[in-house]
Amino acid sequence: MTGTNPTIAGGAPAPETASSAPGGLVKSVVALDRVVIRLAGDSGDGMQLTGNRFTSETASFGNDLSTLPNFPAEIRAPTGTLPGVSSFQLHFADHDIMTPGDAPDVLVAMNPAALRANLADLPGGGLLIVDSDEFTPRNLAKVGYATNPLEDGSLEGWQVVSVPLTSMTLDALADSGLGKKEAERSKNMFTLGLLSWMYHRPTEGTIRFLERQFRRKPEIAAANIAAFRAGFNYGETTEAFAVSYEVKPAPMAPGVYRNISGTRPWPWASSPRGSGRDFRCSSAPTRSPRRRTSCTSCPGTRPSASGRSRPRTRSRASAPRSARPSAARSA
Repeated sequence: MTGTNPTIAGGAPAPETASSAPGGLVKSVVALDRVVIRLAGDSGDGMQLTGNRFTSETASFGNDLSTLPNFPAEIRAPTGTLPGVSSFQLHFADHDIMTPGDAPDVLVAMNPAALRANLADLPGGGLLIVDSDEFTPRNLAKVGYATNPLEDGSLEGWQVVSVPLTSMTLDALADSGLGKKEAERSKNMFTLGLLSWMYHRPTEGTIRFLERQFRRKPEIAAANIAAFRAGFNYGETTEAFAVSYEVKPAPMAPGVYRNISGTRPWPWASSPRGSGRDFRCSSAPTRSPRRRTSCTSCPGTRPSASGRSRPRTRSRASAPRSARPSAARSA
């Protein structure tokens, strides 16, 4: 690791506190007001999933946040090339923020292509975490590196931490019964575990997610959970990371927060609180179309006597003339 100044891995630093890791290793905890992290890798490295899980745990922790996923082309580029790089940027803080951040404070590069495509956005002195196992001559040649940037001194302007993510993931899953190719797919969970330790993110939600996501493939779920825990333990025990960072929850105004999708947000927001009525929108999916209800705030609806809402219907007399049956038709 080149450079040990912890203040560049986020916003304004606060006084350090010491914490002891297993084995007597003392590590410092630095409080920051904000952090911008960018995860970058090949389109098959699971960067979007990793970013989404880190975002979910950050939200449950109480930080204010903003994200910026960056997807490659739908036509998948060859592995390890620049057009196939996928990234996910997350900005989280202990105060209100409005953007996903102009530049990352921390860049995680899973291969040489991810490094070359994103290094220009990382300010000098920023923290750079790379998977050293992927910096092979073949992968370097794909993106135009004549020499290995981890060895030629071209990265001296940044804090570089070379972590053999792939090989450590394989070691952690040696007894899982999975093949090498399947086991390598869990290296994004190893990375997520490492970042979860670095920024004191909760871990229970991710473990429950993996159990639910791969409930039909328990061996895959167990492998991902093992890799996740291995990454967390690596951060806690290795000397490569002498500092972890803490971003306190952001203050939030009291109120009722709901996870609402589809056509529900507008009816929930505009309906009178505590009216005791059913505010489901008529276009919201229900089990039976005949039992659909609509909120009192939607145009063309009215509450029923039972307190529920139902669509407002026209009588035959009030129907437009063009809609009335003619004498010829009735005859």
